[in-house]
Amino acid sequence: MDFGLVLQTDPPASRVISLMKRAERNGFTYGWTFDSAVLWQEPFVIYSQILANTTKLTVGPMVTNPGTRTWEVTASTFATLNDMFGNRTVCGIGRGDSAMRVAGRTPNTLARISEAMKVIRALGSGQEADLGGTVIKFPWAKEDAQLPVWMAAYGPKALKMTGEEADGFILQLSDLYLTEYMVKAVKDAAVAAGRDPSEVKICVAAPAYVTEDDSPEALAHARDQCRWFGGMVGNHVADLVSKYGEHSAAVPEELTDYIKAREGYDYSHHGRADNPDTAFVPDEIVDRFCIIGSAEKQIEKLGALRVVHVVDGELVDAQLAQGAQLFDLLLGRAGAHEATIDAYGSKVIPAVNG
Repeated sequence: MDFGLVLQTDPPASRVISLMKRAERNGFTYGWTFDSAVLWQEPFVIYSQILANTTKLTVGPMVTNPGTRTWEVTASTFATLNDMFGNRTVCGIGRGDSAMRVAGRTPNTLARISEAMKVIRALGSGQEADLGGTVIKFPWAKEDAQLPVWMAAYGPKALKMTGEEADGFILQLSDLYLTEYMVKAVKDAAVAAGRDPSEVKICVAAPAYVTEDDSPEALAHARDQCRWFGGMVGNHVADLVSKYGEHSAAVPEELTDYIKAREGYDYSHHGRADNPDTAFVPDEIVDRFCIIGSAEKQIEKLGALRVVHVVDGELVDAQLAQGAQLFDLLLGRAGAHEATIDAYGSKVIPAVNG
Protein backbone atom coordinates (compact mmCIF):
# COMPACT_ATOMS: atom_id res chain seq x y z
CA MET A 1 0.00 0.00 0.00
CA ASP A 2 1.24 3.48 -0.88
CA PHE A 3 0.86 6.34 1.59
CA GLY A 4 0.25 10.03 1.03
CA LEU A 5 -0.03 13.19 3.10
CA VAL A 6 -2.82 15.76 2.63
CA LEU A 7 -2.34 19.30 3.98
CA GLN A 8 -4.16 22.61 3.91
CA THR A 9 -1.97 25.37 2.46
CA ASP A 10 -2.08 27.66 5.47
CA PRO A 11 0.75 30.16 5.69
CA PRO A 12 3.61 29.95 6.02
CA ALA A 13 4.12 27.88 2.90
CA SER A 14 7.52 26.90 4.23
CA ARG A 15 5.82 24.73 6.85
CA VAL A 16 3.80 22.89 4.18
CA ILE A 17 7.02 22.22 2.29
CA SER A 18 8.80 21.12 5.46
CA LEU A 19 6.03 18.66 6.36
CA MET A 20 6.09 17.22 2.85
CA LYS A 21 9.86 16.70 3.07
CA ARG A 22 9.34 15.01 6.43
CA ALA A 23 6.68 12.78 4.92
CA GLU A 24 8.98 11.67 2.11
CA ARG A 25 11.71 10.80 4.64
CA ASN A 26 9.14 8.68 6.46
CA GLY A 27 8.15 6.63 3.41
CA PHE A 28 5.22 8.61 2.02
CA THR A 29 5.08 8.70 -1.78
CA TYR A 30 2.22 11.17 -2.41
CA GLY A 31 1.81 14.78 -1.28
CA TRP A 32 -1.59 16.45 -1.65
CA THR A 33 -3.16 19.76 -0.63
CA PHE A 34 -6.63 21.23 -0.51
CA ASP A 35 -7.47 23.67 -3.33
CA SER A 36 -9.78 26.50 -2.28
CA ALA A 37 -8.37 29.85 -3.38
CA VAL A 38 -10.18 32.02 -0.84
CA LEU A 39 -9.57 29.87 2.22
CA TRP A 40 -5.94 28.89 1.63
CA GLN A 41 -2.85 29.95 -0.27
CA GLU A 42 -2.39 29.02 -3.94
CA PRO A 43 -1.32 25.35 -4.01
CA PHE A 44 0.30 25.21 -7.44
CA VAL A 45 2.89 27.80 -6.43
CA ILE A 46 3.70 25.64 -3.41
CA TYR A 47 3.81 22.42 -5.48
CA SER A 48 6.79 23.78 -7.37
CA GLN A 49 8.70 24.15 -4.12
CA ILE A 50 7.59 20.75 -2.80
CA LEU A 51 8.79 19.09 -5.98
CA ALA A 52 12.07 20.99 -5.91
CA ASN A 53 12.70 19.90 -2.32
CA THR A 54 11.77 16.22 -2.71
CA THR A 55 12.83 13.49 -5.10
CA LYS A 56 10.01 10.93 -5.18
CA LEU A 57 6.75 12.54 -4.05
CA THR A 58 3.91 12.73 -6.55
CA VAL A 59 1.93 15.88 -5.81
CA GLY A 60 -1.50 17.24 -6.65
CA PRO A 61 -4.73 18.78 -5.36
CA MET A 62 -7.33 16.92 -3.32
CA VAL A 63 -9.22 18.28 -5.11
CA THR A 64 -9.32 20.97 -7.77
CA ASN A 65 -12.47 21.63 -9.78
CA PRO A 66 -13.35 22.77 -13.32
CA GLY A 67 -15.02 26.00 -12.23
CA THR A 68 -12.34 28.14 -10.56
CA ARG A 69 -9.64 27.69 -13.22
CA THR A 70 -9.96 27.45 -16.98
CA TRP A 71 -9.16 23.96 -18.16
CA GLU A 72 -6.24 24.80 -20.43
CA VAL A 73 -4.61 26.81 -17.62
CA THR A 74 -4.99 23.87 -15.22
CA ALA A 75 -3.52 21.49 -17.78
CA SER A 76 -0.68 23.86 -18.62
CA THR A 77 0.23 24.22 -14.95
CA PHE A 78 0.43 20.47 -14.48
CA ALA A 79 2.31 19.98 -17.73
CA THR A 80 4.83 22.66 -16.78
CA LEU A 81 5.46 21.05 -13.39
CA ASN A 82 5.87 17.67 -15.06
CA ASP A 83 8.28 19.13 -17.60
CA MET A 84 10.33 20.61 -14.78
CA PHE A 85 10.24 17.65 -12.39
CA GLY A 86 9.52 14.54 -14.45
CA ASN A 87 5.85 13.48 -14.44
CA ARG A 88 5.40 13.75 -10.68
CA THR A 89 1.89 15.21 -10.53
CA VAL A 90 -1.65 13.86 -10.40
CA CYS A 91 -4.84 15.85 -10.91
CA GLY A 92 -7.47 15.17 -8.29
CA ILE A 93 -10.78 16.69 -9.36
CA GLY A 94 -14.28 17.07 -7.97
CA ARG A 95 -17.36 19.31 -7.89
CA GLY A 96 -15.70 22.04 -5.82
CA ASP A 97 -17.42 22.24 -2.44
CA SER A 98 -15.61 25.00 -0.54
CA ALA A 99 -13.83 26.49 -3.56
CA MET A 100 -17.07 27.25 -5.36
CA ARG A 101 -19.39 28.02 -2.44
CA VAL A 102 -17.05 30.46 -0.69
CA ALA A 103 -16.92 32.42 -3.97
CA GLY A 104 -20.72 32.47 -4.16
CA ARG A 105 -21.04 29.81 -6.85
CA THR A 106 -22.68 26.41 -6.89
CA PRO A 107 -20.57 23.24 -7.24
CA ASN A 108 -19.94 21.99 -10.77
CA THR A 109 -22.17 19.46 -12.51
CA LEU A 110 -20.94 15.96 -13.30
CA ALA A 111 -21.26 16.75 -17.01
CA ARG A 112 -18.84 19.64 -16.61
CA ILE A 113 -16.40 17.48 -14.66
CA SER A 114 -16.55 14.84 -17.39
CA GLU A 115 -15.71 17.37 -20.10
CA ALA A 116 -12.96 18.93 -18.00
CA MET A 117 -11.31 15.61 -17.19
CA LYS A 118 -11.00 14.76 -20.87
CA VAL A 119 -9.50 18.15 -21.77
CA ILE A 120 -7.12 18.39 -18.81
CA ARG A 121 -5.86 14.83 -19.20
CA ALA A 122 -5.32 15.17 -22.94
CA LEU A 123 -3.55 18.53 -22.82
CA GLY A 124 -1.53 17.56 -19.76
CA SER A 125 -0.39 14.44 -21.60
CA GLY A 126 0.75 16.36 -24.68
CA GLN A 127 -2.28 15.51 -26.80
CA GLU A 128 -4.87 17.57 -28.64
CA ALA A 129 -8.11 18.65 -26.95
CA ASP A 130 -11.26 20.36 -28.17
CA LEU A 131 -12.20 23.47 -26.18
CA GLY A 132 -15.72 23.66 -27.57
CA GLY A 133 -14.85 24.12 -31.23
CA THR A 134 -11.22 25.14 -30.95
CA VAL A 135 -8.70 22.30 -31.01
CA ILE A 136 -5.45 23.08 -29.22
CA LYS A 137 -2.24 21.33 -28.20
CA PHE A 138 0.73 22.50 -26.16
CA PRO A 139 3.58 22.70 -28.72
CA TRP A 140 6.17 22.54 -25.94
CA ALA A 141 4.87 19.41 -24.19
CA LYS A 142 7.24 16.45 -24.24
CA GLU A 143 6.30 13.18 -25.93
CA ASP A 144 6.45 11.27 -22.65
CA ALA A 145 4.16 13.73 -20.80
CA GLN A 146 1.61 12.03 -18.56
CA LEU A 147 -1.17 13.38 -16.36
CA PRO A 148 -3.49 10.93 -14.57
CA VAL A 149 -6.82 12.40 -13.43
CA TRP A 150 -8.46 10.98 -10.30
CA MET A 151 -12.04 11.81 -9.38
CA ALA A 152 -13.51 12.33 -5.90
CA ALA A 153 -17.01 10.90 -5.52
CA TYR A 154 -19.68 9.76 -3.06
CA GLY A 155 -23.00 9.59 -4.91
CA PRO A 156 -24.13 6.84 -7.31
CA LYS A 157 -23.85 8.90 -10.51
CA ALA A 158 -20.43 10.24 -9.57
CA LEU A 159 -19.19 6.76 -8.62
CA LYS A 160 -20.41 5.42 -11.96
CA MET A 161 -18.66 8.20 -13.88
CA THR A 162 -15.47 7.62 -11.93
CA GLY A 163 -15.41 3.97 -12.96
CA GLU A 164 -16.16 4.84 -16.57
CA GLU A 165 -13.75 7.75 -17.07
CA ALA A 166 -11.25 8.45 -14.29
CA ASP A 167 -7.75 7.06 -13.79
CA GLY A 168 -8.30 6.88 -10.05
CA PHE A 169 -11.00 7.08 -7.38
CA ILE A 170 -10.60 9.36 -4.35
CA LEU A 171 -12.82 8.35 -1.43
CA GLN A 172 -12.61 10.77 1.48
CA LEU A 173 -13.54 8.56 4.41
CA SER A 174 -12.25 5.28 5.81
CA ASP A 175 -15.43 3.50 6.90
CA LEU A 176 -14.95 -0.17 6.06
CA TYR A 177 -18.49 -0.82 4.84
CA LEU A 178 -18.74 2.36 2.76
CA THR A 179 -15.29 1.81 1.29
CA GLU A 180 -16.28 -1.62 0.07
CA TYR A 181 -19.68 -0.39 -1.14
CA MET A 182 -18.30 2.56 -3.10
CA VAL A 183 -15.19 0.91 -4.48
CA LYS A 184 -17.35 -1.94 -5.74
CA ALA A 185 -19.63 0.58 -7.48
CA VAL A 186 -16.61 2.14 -9.21
CA LYS A 187 -15.17 -1.23 -10.23
CA ASP A 188 -18.53 -2.49 -11.51
CA ALA A 189 -18.94 0.67 -13.60
CA ALA A 190 -15.46 0.20 -15.05
CA VAL A 191 -16.28 -3.37 -16.06
CA ALA A 192 -19.61 -2.31 -17.59
CA ALA A 193 -17.75 0.32 -19.62
CA GLY A 194 -15.35 -2.29 -20.99
CA ARG A 195 -12.42 -1.16 -18.86
CA ASP A 196 -10.03 -3.25 -16.82
CA PRO A 197 -11.08 -2.35 -13.24
CA SER A 198 -7.49 -2.69 -12.06
CA GLU A 199 -6.69 0.39 -14.16
CA VAL A 200 -8.62 2.55 -11.68
CA LYS A 201 -6.33 3.45 -8.77
CA ILE A 202 -8.13 3.30 -5.42
CA CYS A 203 -7.27 6.08 -2.97
CA VAL A 204 -8.81 6.26 0.51
CA ALA A 205 -8.21 9.55 2.32
CA ALA A 206 -9.06 10.33 5.93
CA PRO A 207 -7.66 12.03 9.03
CA ALA A 208 -5.42 9.87 11.19
CA TYR A 209 -4.42 10.68 14.76
CA VAL A 210 -1.99 8.36 16.51
CA THR A 211 -2.33 8.14 20.29
CA GLU A 212 0.08 6.74 22.88
CA ASP A 213 -2.55 4.23 24.01
CA ASP A 214 -6.23 3.45 23.57
CA SER A 215 -7.43 4.88 26.85
CA PRO A 216 -10.79 6.70 26.87
CA GLU A 217 -9.00 10.00 27.50
CA ALA A 218 -6.59 9.55 24.58
CA LEU A 219 -9.36 8.54 22.18
CA ALA A 220 -11.58 11.44 23.27
CA HIS A 221 -8.78 13.89 22.49
CA ALA A 222 -8.14 12.25 19.11
CA ARG A 223 -11.82 12.45 18.21
CA ASP A 224 -11.90 16.16 19.00
CA GLN A 225 -8.94 16.68 16.66
CA CYS A 226 -10.69 14.85 13.80
CA ARG A 227 -14.37 15.75 14.23
CA TRP A 228 -14.02 18.53 11.64
CA PHE A 229 -13.80 15.86 8.96
CA GLY A 230 -17.32 14.58 9.63
CA GLY A 231 -18.56 18.12 9.14
CA MET A 232 -16.70 18.47 5.85
CA VAL A 233 -18.05 15.18 4.52
CA GLY A 234 -21.48 16.22 5.77
CA ASN A 235 -21.59 18.98 3.16
CA HIS A 236 -21.39 16.40 0.38
CA VAL A 237 -23.85 14.13 2.17
CA ALA A 238 -26.33 17.00 2.51
CA ASP A 239 -26.16 17.49 -1.26
CA LEU A 240 -26.90 13.80 -1.78
CA VAL A 241 -29.86 13.86 0.62
CA SER A 242 -31.20 16.96 -1.13
CA LYS A 243 -30.97 15.19 -4.48
CA TYR A 244 -32.04 11.65 -3.61
CA GLY A 245 -34.07 12.05 -0.40
CA GLU A 246 -33.44 10.89 3.17
CA HIS A 247 -34.21 7.21 2.61
CA SER A 248 -33.16 6.57 -0.96
CA ALA A 249 -31.99 3.14 -2.05
CA ALA A 250 -29.41 4.93 -4.22
CA VAL A 251 -27.42 6.16 -1.21
CA PRO A 252 -26.64 3.95 1.82
CA GLU A 253 -28.05 5.10 5.16
CA GLU A 254 -24.66 4.33 6.70
CA LEU A 255 -23.56 7.53 4.94
CA THR A 256 -26.60 9.76 5.33
CA ASP A 257 -28.10 9.09 8.77
CA TYR A 258 -25.60 11.11 10.79
CA ILE A 259 -26.43 14.53 9.27
CA LYS A 260 -30.01 14.62 10.63
CA ALA A 261 -28.93 17.03 13.37
CA ARG A 262 -26.87 19.19 11.00
CA GLU A 263 -28.02 22.83 11.09
CA GLY A 264 -25.66 24.48 8.62
CA TYR A 265 -22.02 25.13 7.88
CA ASP A 266 -19.78 28.18 8.03
CA TYR A 267 -16.84 27.79 5.64
CA SER A 268 -14.75 30.27 7.62
CA HIS A 269 -14.13 27.34 9.99
CA HIS A 270 -13.57 24.80 7.21
CA GLY A 271 -10.98 22.19 8.16
CA ARG A 272 -10.39 23.57 11.67
CA ALA A 273 -10.28 21.20 14.62
CA ASP A 274 -12.31 23.74 16.63
CA ASN A 275 -15.02 24.09 13.97
CA PRO A 276 -18.23 24.87 15.90
CA ASP A 277 -20.41 23.55 13.07
CA THR A 278 -19.37 19.93 13.66
CA ALA A 279 -20.99 19.38 17.07
CA PHE A 280 -23.61 17.23 15.32
CA VAL A 281 -20.96 14.67 14.33
CA PRO A 282 -21.14 11.76 16.82
CA ASP A 283 -18.15 9.82 18.12
CA GLU A 284 -19.26 6.80 16.10
CA ILE A 285 -18.84 8.70 12.83
CA VAL A 286 -15.39 9.95 13.82
CA ASP A 287 -14.37 6.37 14.60
CA ARG A 288 -15.78 5.09 11.32
CA PHE A 289 -14.67 7.87 8.97
CA CYS A 290 -11.22 8.50 10.50
CA ILE A 291 -8.36 6.37 11.80
CA ILE A 292 -7.68 7.12 15.45
CA GLY A 293 -5.94 5.30 18.27
CA SER A 294 -2.62 3.63 18.90
CA ALA A 295 -0.29 2.58 16.11
CA GLU A 296 -1.59 -0.96 16.52
CA LYS A 297 -5.16 0.20 15.95
CA GLN A 298 -4.07 2.18 12.89
CA ILE A 299 -2.34 -0.86 11.44
CA GLU A 300 -5.40 -3.02 12.08
CA LYS A 301 -7.79 -0.70 10.27
CA LEU A 302 -5.45 -0.10 7.35
CA GLY A 303 -5.07 -3.84 6.99
CA ALA A 304 -8.84 -4.20 6.86
CA LEU A 305 -9.05 -1.52 4.19
CA ARG A 306 -6.44 -3.28 2.09
CA VAL A 307 -6.39 -7.00 2.63
CA VAL A 308 -9.70 -8.75 1.96
CA HIS A 309 -13.21 -7.89 0.90
CA VAL A 310 -16.20 -9.93 -0.20
CA VAL A 311 -16.97 -9.99 -3.91
CA ASP A 312 -19.77 -12.23 -5.14
CA GLY A 313 -19.66 -14.11 -1.84
CA GLU A 314 -15.96 -14.90 -2.03
CA LEU A 315 -12.99 -13.41 -0.21
CA VAL A 316 -10.51 -11.76 -2.55
CA ASP A 317 -7.20 -9.97 -2.23
CA ALA A 318 -8.27 -6.33 -2.08
CA GLN A 319 -4.85 -5.11 -3.18
CA LEU A 320 -5.63 -6.72 -6.52
CA ALA A 321 -9.37 -6.22 -6.57
CA GLN A 322 -11.54 -4.16 -4.23
CA GLY A 323 -9.39 -2.54 -1.57
CA ALA A 324 -7.39 0.62 -1.02
CA GLN A 325 -4.07 0.80 -2.86
CA LEU A 326 -3.24 4.23 -1.45
CA PHE A 327 -4.06 5.70 1.94
CA ASP A 328 -3.80 9.47 2.24
CA LEU A 329 -3.50 10.89 5.71
CA LEU A 330 -5.34 14.21 6.12
CA LEU A 331 -3.87 16.64 8.64
CA GLY A 332 -6.09 19.59 9.52
CA ARG A 333 -5.22 22.91 11.11
CA ALA A 334 -4.54 21.48 14.55
CA GLY A 335 -2.96 18.35 15.92
CA ALA A 336 0.42 16.73 16.28
CA HIS A 337 1.47 16.85 12.63
CA GLU A 338 5.13 15.93 13.02
CA ALA A 339 4.38 13.23 15.58
CA THR A 340 1.73 11.65 13.36
CA ILE A 341 3.99 11.63 10.30
CA ASP A 342 6.86 10.15 12.33
CA ALA A 343 4.62 7.50 13.91
CA TYR A 344 3.48 6.41 10.48
CA GLY A 345 7.04 6.29 9.23
CA SER A 346 8.47 4.37 12.17
CA LYS A 347 5.58 2.05 13.05
CA VAL A 348 2.55 2.05 10.75
CA ILE A 349 3.96 2.00 7.19
CA PRO A 350 6.59 -0.71 7.91
CA ALA A 351 3.98 -2.92 9.60
CA VAL A 352 1.36 -2.52 6.86
CA ASN A 353 3.86 -3.20 4.10
CA GLY A 354 6.10 -5.61 5.99
